[in-house]
Amino acid sequence: MASKFSPRSITDFPISIDKTPTTHQRIPHILQYPSLISHGFHYFKRISSSKGASSSVISHAVKEELVQSSSVSDETQKSETDQSSSKVVLVVGGTGGVGQLVVASLISRKIKARLLLRDPSKANSLFGEQDDNTLEVCKADTRNPDDLDPTMFEGATHVICCTGTTAFPSKRWDGDNTPERVDWEGVRNLVSALPPTVKRLVLVSSVGVTKFNELPWSIMNLFGVLKFKKMGEDFVRNSGIPFTIIRAGRLTDGPYTSYDLNTLLKATAGQRRAVLIGQGDKLVGEVSRLVVAEACLQALDIEFTEGQTYEINSVEGDGPGSNPDKWRELFKAVEIQ
Repeated sequence: MASKFSPRSITDFPISIDKTPTTHQRIPHILQYPSLISHGFHYFKRISSSKGASSSVISHAVKEELVQSSSVSDETQKSETDQSSSKVVLVVGGTGGVGQLVVASLISRKIKARLLLRDPSKANSLFGEQDDNTLEVCKADTRNPDDLDPTMFEGATHVICCTGTTAFPSKRWDGDNTPERVDWEGVRNLVSALPPTVKRLVLVSSVGVTKFNELPWSIMNLFGVLKFKKMGEDFVRNSGIPFTIIRAGRLTDGPYTSYDLNTLLKATAGQRRAVLIGQGDKLVGEVSRLVVAEACLQALDIEFTEGQTYEINSVEGDGPGSNPDKWRELFKAVEIQ
């Protein structure tokens, strides 16, 4: 079951599921599977670096998406403004491919963001100089529960977790950054540290996590990435924290291990804007990072997405952009089906 906001037919969906590809056909795609690294700090610190090319590009990409969503009702706009002024959104994995877009959108919408990062210098270089009322940075590593001091969660109303690592051994596994440590232990430690006052936790996960013993998913799960993501999901579900889980398809629109924002964000502002949402882990396909980031932000404020798990893909065509009414329609259509 899936809902889609696009003038295109579902027959345009760019994945064939009639045939099961051979192992050697699938591995090139798997090796490029979504990979996001978790970060964090143990103290609050003002980000004070000059705004460089990176921050200007990220602002341009986000503004371009917002321009396409200007047709929002006055009532909805007022409601969004009221909610934004009272929010403090804690972002974990805020310098990864999806996380940096989440943070940029929060800054653009004047919603206060707080980042949990391992390396504060990345925040400085990505987001430039920001006021303390706009962006805070906490140094912490979710893999180490002792890093997660309760003070860094004080006042946080919402949480978006988009941490992760590569599915197969790579340089990004250096320093014990494996799927088990990041997708399972890191998520478990984070959720265990969250106060009961959090209004919503949005976790970015992956399509295929319920089928990690089946081909072709078992190939991607050779080192446990899907199994550990599913364990992280289950811990979130049983935590008592209000949650929404967004399972992304294979991430597109940019090099998957690149930190070149000029390249990545120009691609993200491209063609894959039409959105396909489903439930039951049945979707197979790709999704733009920009779409995943926007889905996380929208889910924070849609009451009926609480306690739900969604799969998300995107295809070429016009999509909902950042229009909350259109995103509500997309999520609602899945619920009706």
